[in-house]
Amino acid sequence: MPIDAAKALAAGPRTGEISWTRKDVLLYHLGIGAGRPATDPAELRYTLESRLHVLPSFATVAGGGPPGVISGLSMPGVDVDLARVLHAGQSLALHRTLPAEGTATTSERIVAVHDKGTAAVLVLRTDAADAGGPLWTAHARIHVRGEGGWGGDRGPATRREPPAGAPDRTVERPVREDQALLYRLCGDWNPLHADPEFAARAGFDRPVLHGLCTYGITLKAVVDTLLDGDVTRVRGCTARFAGVVHPGETLRVRMWRGAGEIRVDVGAVERGDAPVLADAGVRYA
Repeated sequence: MPIDAAKALAAGPRTGEISWTRKDVLLYHLGIGAGRPATDPAELRYTLESRLHVLPSFATVAGGGPPGVISGLSMPGVDVDLARVLHAGQSLALHRTLPAEGTATTSERIVAVHDKGTAAVLVLRTDAADAGGPLWTAHARIHVRGEGGWGGDRGPATRREPPAGAPDRTVERPVREDQALLYRLCGDWNPLHADPEFAARAGFDRPVLHGLCTYGITLKAVVDTLLDGDVTRVRGCTARFAGVVHPGETLRVRMWRGAGEIRVDVGAVERGDAPVLADAGVRYA
């Protein structure tokens, strides 16, 4: 079996060093659609280096290396075809406000391998810290089709009860036709997001947007709409990737504000609000 669960779980953490500059942060913000309108003071917080605020989801691309999904496939005990891999979910816990420039040490390891019958789900944990202490902890859920069925633990349920009542706010965010091509410059070179032939081999009729790009677009919408544009209020965010986004579509972001958490649901407008992000939430102070 290409996934050796025992070997993956027994492996020690893989450590490394990453660094980033304001240019990397600016590119990430553009990659998730910031800068429209270009001269809007609220957008200049994301696009002008002299006013720069770092959206916390930048942590998912900091350092410009392969994202958690790709990185997890090179861990001990894991040897699978990239075309059978999907990003199933992502969570991020912030320990401090992210600096616009920095260097950090990262540690990553597989902390769970779940048997879903027709697929396996790997959970990759990444911790990052700098000289001042911990910065963030991330968990990426990696869905590998055709790798289940060995009798392992199915893992905990990831679905939550839907929010009650009508959303407090609903906004729409258009996705550019070239959004995936721009976002991949942040470090995720998976051809699924650019190469039609590879996308077809993976079972899609055309390239799809990175799940983490949708994740960033959504967090920015929440911060701008319900958190007064204050990125420092974000304590964490989580989401299950329920469906794909095609570049050129429009995202409808529904938000329910609760004490300490904003629940979020995202759908693709042009496909009848087809689910894109589900069981999502942004924890805030």
